[in-house]
Formats: sequence, structure tokens, C-alpha cells
Amino acid sequence: QVQLVESGGGLVQAGESLRLSCAASRSISSAYLMGWYRQAPGKQRDLVATITSGGTTNYADSVKGRFTISRDNAKNTVYLQMNSLKPEDTAVYYCTARMPLTPAYWGQGTQVTVSS
Repeated sequence: QVQLVESGGGLVQAGESLRLSCAASRSISSAYLMGWYRQAPGKQRDLVATITSGGTTNYADSVKGRFTISRDNAKNTVYLQMNSLKPEDTAVYYCTARMPLTPAYWGQGTQVTVSS
């Protein structure tokens, strides 16, 4: 089993930035896909960004140009750089990982709150 731990969330004002980290308990070099999802109270969990083992990225339209996902296999860590934050970005952010022949793994989430 792979354990994922998110960190870096907090309370910021609109227009400011945050950098989220997702630390894995073992090597992520074999993960063919890693990503970030977010969920606001009473809302569904939505895709934010994904990155493949080859470095290909995908973003939700609502965050394109503002968020950047990256991975550092040597540190077993995935990052989400969030710039120009908006109140609509307020949510719990979850890290996910897909390994060969296994179901998806999920972290516990980290809270991001953006005030107007």
C-alpha cells in the first residue's frame, strides 16, 4: 500500500499563491499517473490536474494558466503550485496515485481557503 500525505494548505487572500506537496511513502517512479482533486462542502470531488510518468500534464479549464503540477521522483513528491488564487478555489485538495494493477490511492487532504 502507498501512503500519501498532503501539506501546504492554508488561508490566503485572493490573488495570493500557495504550493501544495504530496509526499509518498515509497517510490513514485512506477506510478503511471498522479494528480490532484478538490472538493468543497456539499460538492462533488473534481479533477484539478494530472501528470503521467512521461511528464504529460492535464488541467481543469478553471485552473489553466494559474496552477502547475510537477513531480520529483527522487523525492517521492508531487507538487501543485497555485497562483492568482480565487475564492472559488476554496476546497479540500486531495492527492491521488495510480500504480500498475492496483486501485487508486488517496491522501487525507489539505484545506485551502481563499478570502475575498
